[in-house]
Parts: sequence; structure tokens; C-alpha cells
Amino acid sequence: MAQIGIDIDLAKSILEEGRLVGIPTETVYGLAGNALDAEAVALIFETKNRPSFDPLILHTSSLERVGDFVRDFPQELKLLAETFWPGPLTLLLPRKSIVPDLVTSGLDRVAVRVPKHDLTLALLESLEFPLAAPSANPFGYISPTQPSHVEAQLGGKIPYILDGGACAVGLESTIVGMEEEEVVIYRLGGLEIAEIEKIIGVVKIKDHSSSNPSAPGQLDSHYAPKKPFILGNLKEMISENLEKKTAFSVLSFSDFFLEVKPKNQLALSPGGNLHEAAKNLFAAMRQLDESSADVILAELMPESGLGRAINDRLRRAAAK
Repeated sequence: MAQIGIDIDLAKSILEEGRLVGIPTETVYGLAGNALDAEAVALIFETKNRPSFDPLILHTSSLERVGDFVRDFPQELKLLAETFWPGPLTLLLPRKSIVPDLVTSGLDRVAVRVPKHDLTLALLESLEFPLAAPSANPFGYISPTQPSHVEAQLGGKIPYILDGGACAVGLESTIVGMEEEEVVIYRLGGLEIAEIEKIIGVVKIKDHSSSNPSAPGQLDSHYAPKKPFILGNLKEMISENLEKKTAFSVLSFSDFFLEVKPKNQLALSPGGNLHEAAKNLFAAMRQLDESSADVILAELMPESGLGRAINDRLRRAAAK
């Protein structure tokens, strides 16, 4: 079992030894190692059972330190960094050779962000290197938003988890880069598109499902429970599964269904708030995946604001 605590000095010493630590961020918990140490990076892939063609995100403590490992910082992206860092924004930037190929899956750009969490920022400020930190879960499974989630899945493989409480945002960061002169969103996430467009104008949104990702978190099937996860019209699916006598659970946006036992259903936000729904998404999926149900029935959110990012995760959780 991994030790859970708030000892930054202990976490620092473990990372300096080339080992891994679970770290909190405002988005999800990360599995962190020295991003400039190829062996530590390889250990991240091994611990998560993550394919090496899926790039990692570098975490650092400030905008000023990004110059240590990137060659160029386009003005539009720098403006976004100045506005939203620390925060749930990841930028794709041309990397220096100091960044191991394994971090970027051999690509020329590296994903970088400054997380908004006091404990992890203090850790990053104390280190001489950035941290590579994908979500702290077995590859493809639901992302962890509490230290207990990390312990349940990876506790036998890592020595320490920094306890930063429950994640405030609950969705991974929004990934932004540039193609020629155009700003592109590669992954929808915890920073809304509207907020980005207020700063730099209209942006292009990439198709996020890819089996050959140019940025982290673009695979077709991801964030998935172990149980079958089916998206559709909940009223119709509930009726069908009651007739079949299937053991099912329900994940809704805000509704509760009288014909379903309370213990077998969760509403992400009874008040219909998309920020609350985003924060609760992964923990709710995990709770239902650990229930006695054989299948999870779920519905899409309103396709606006953070609803678009939530729906991206729901569709990939349901992908075969």
C-alpha cells in the first residue's frame, strides 16, 4: 500500500530518486515522475500499462520555467498561459532536446501546463525538473479525483500519494496548440472554449478520437468503467432493461427515476449545474462501476459549456 500524506519533502526525495508519486491537481490526480529522466518516464508507462504512443503532459510551477524545455512560445499561446495559468489549460509547444522522446512519443511538440493546486505547486517549485504526470490510474480506466482512488488502483506500485483532497474541477485539462497560424483545441477539458475565445477569438476544434494521437488523451476508448457503459435515452433504456430484468445502474445529468431504486442511480448535478456535473463525473462512474449492477446506463449532457467536455468523456467511456 502507498502511504498517503502531505509531506512535500518526502515526495521530493522519492521523485529525485527516480521513483513515482501520486499528486493532486485541480483536474484529476496525476502519476508523477521526473520528466527529464527517461527511466522515470518509462516507469510511468509501465506502472499505468500505458501505450508508448500516447504522449504525456509536463507539469511545472510557472510560465517563466517553461523556457527551460521549449524552443518557442507563440504569442497567442503565451497570452492564454498568462490568462489561465495556473489552471486547467495545457499547451502544445515545440520542445527542446532535453525532453526525452518517450515523453512526446517522438513528436516535436511537448504538452505543458501549470496546475492550480497549492500542494503540487509547492512541490514543483522545490524541484529542479518538471514532472511528467498522466492521470494516476491504469490506462484506459476512469480518472482518479481523490487520493483513495489512486490508492485503490496503484497503491501497490507507488510509495507515496500527496493528499490534496477532492479535485476541484474533476475533468482533465483543455489542450491547445497551433497549426500554421491557427489556434487549435486538441482535447476538450476543464477550461471552457468560450473562455479561451474571449482572449484570442475563434478557435478550431479537432476531432478528439484518434488511435494515433498528436496530443495526450485522444484515444477512441478511454476513461472507461470495466462494466458495459451505454449512452442513450434513459427513460427508454430503463424501460427496456426492467423488462429484461437486467441488473443495471443509472447515471443521469440531474433526473432521478422513481422506477429505479435510489441506491442504483446517481445524478451528477440535481440542480442542473454543469460545473458540479464535471466535478462529480469520474467519482460517480467509479461508484457505479463498483456496484452490483451488470451494466451502467447513462445520458449525454447539454452540449454547451463544460457539457461538451463531459460528453467527450462519456462517449469515449462508451466506445467499444
